Amino acid sequence: MRHLSHLDVLEAESAHILREVAGEFERPVILFSGGKDSIVMLHLALKAFTPAPVPFSLLHVDTGHNFPEVIAHRDRVVAEHGLLLHIARVQDFIDDGRLRERPDGTRNPLQTVPLLDAITAHGFDAVLGGGRRDEEKARAKERVFSLRDEFGAWDPRRQRPELWTLYNGRHLPGEHVRVFPLSNWTELDVWQYIRREGIALPEIYYAHEREVFARDGVWLTAGEWGGPKAHETVQRRRVRYRTVGDMSCTGAIESRAATDADVITEIAASRLTERGATRTDDRLSEAAMEDRKREGYF
Repeated sequence: MRHLSHLDVLEAESAHILREVAGEFERPVILFSGGKDSIVMLHLALKAFTPAPVPFSLLHVDTGHNFPEVIAHRDRVVAEHGLLLHIARVQDFIDDGRLRERPDGTRNPLQTVPLLDAITAHGFDAVLGGGRRDEEKARAKERVFSLRDEFGAWDPRRQRPELWTLYNGRHLPGEHVRVFPLSNWTELDVWQYIRREGIALPEIYYAHEREVFARDGVWLTAGEWGGPKAHETVQRRRVRYRTVGDMSCTGAIESRAATDADVITEIAASRLTERGATRTDDRLSEAAMEDRKREGYF
């Protein structure tokens, strides 16, 4: 009898969730940014449905302040597998007045309106995201199938029990369900799986020389979003990114981890989650993530 490893069990659970979504919903979509979690989720979907094509299209809410390396990798993956990618651009909403730039320059909180607009416009009834419970305390409250109301809002009190891995995808017209196939994975699990499967990632996840400046205790990359300010000095450092989002709120860490094995060793010794260590948008308040999720955020 073959013994299943920890990664085998996680892979099987995620494949089961993906197949449940394909069976229960009419128009599911995968949130795909080109970041490591969405890449792993797509890899799992490709394995779960082979030799058939993946029965989901992809959706990226593009802030316009993304890392060029990540966007380039996103487009390579989409082209390689012949997938359909929908892009909702924050800049379009700013240009026509539906959104306004924030004083701090970050566009991460501005993604909610384009996301909900895209869900409504395309009639998506299930939206698959790469969120994991170990990332942040609000995400730890999520069920695997997370019901959202007609406004896209999340109410923790409406969470459904998921005993014996039975998932309830029922929803009223106008509502939809967010689904998190990686809920029970950790950052370390993700990287061990990346190494085992030989999954290619954007190069910024590995140590490289980069011009950065310090703000709020993290190293940020200069860009058109508004950094650095006059008193902030740009330095050349050897860094890598543990998580990737808007350039204005995603910090790098100093690192010499140049391979998957190096990254795994580094993470195993870390005492901070990837978001806790590098995401300034989660520091806006004690409940920053939960507040955004209640409004319809990822």
